[in-house]
Amino acid sequence: MFTGIIEEKAKVLSVSEEGTNKHYTIACSFVSELKADQSVAHNGVCLTVTSVNAADGCYTVTAIDETLKRTNLKSWKAGDEINVERGMLMNSRLDGHIVQGHVDVIAVCTRIENHNGSHLFVFENDGSYKNLMVEKGSVTVNGVSLTVVDVSDFMFSVAVIPYTMQHTTFSNLKQGDTVNIEFDIIGKYVARLMQ
Repeated sequence: MFTGIIEEKAKVLSVSEEGTNKHYTIACSFVSELKADQSVAHNGVCLTVTSVNAADGCYTVTAIDETLKRTNLKSWKAGDEINVERGMLMNSRLDGHIVQGHVDVIAVCTRIENHNGSHLFVFENDGSYKNLMVEKGSVTVNGVSLTVVDVSDFMFSVAVIPYTMQHTTFSNLKQGDTVNIEFDIIGKYVARLMQ
């Protein structure tokens, strides 16, 4: 479980393929605290640490074909920055919202507006999850816990404060980029019960 509060921007050092899997070697400041089998969210995708090279300040995770099909990981390349967050501690405050690291859908950034101190990001998806978002509800975009500003059947928007812009990969996001979306888990359970 995660909170959607990003610890830092990490860097993809290399990408290699093995069958239908992809191995990503990642550099970040907390590598010395990691161990194999630990879960880390990468742009909102929960991946298992498969090896740690503390001397070189990097670790490796593997994404299987199913993960590559459902997320934007397939487009990652060496040099890309990604948002990372370790699993939440049960004795800490829940500052964001409950995030599982299980991406529901990919969305496309269609508009970015500078609002003189904050930025509004507009995203579009295929509408298959239109009942899972509500105005002023929670959503996770590339692992970042955010509040929905507006929502319709095929689009939604979020407002991003300067701190979040600076400390996450929102500062690198461009119109046309794809992002990983995880809808609020409570909304998903309610929608399922209503069926």
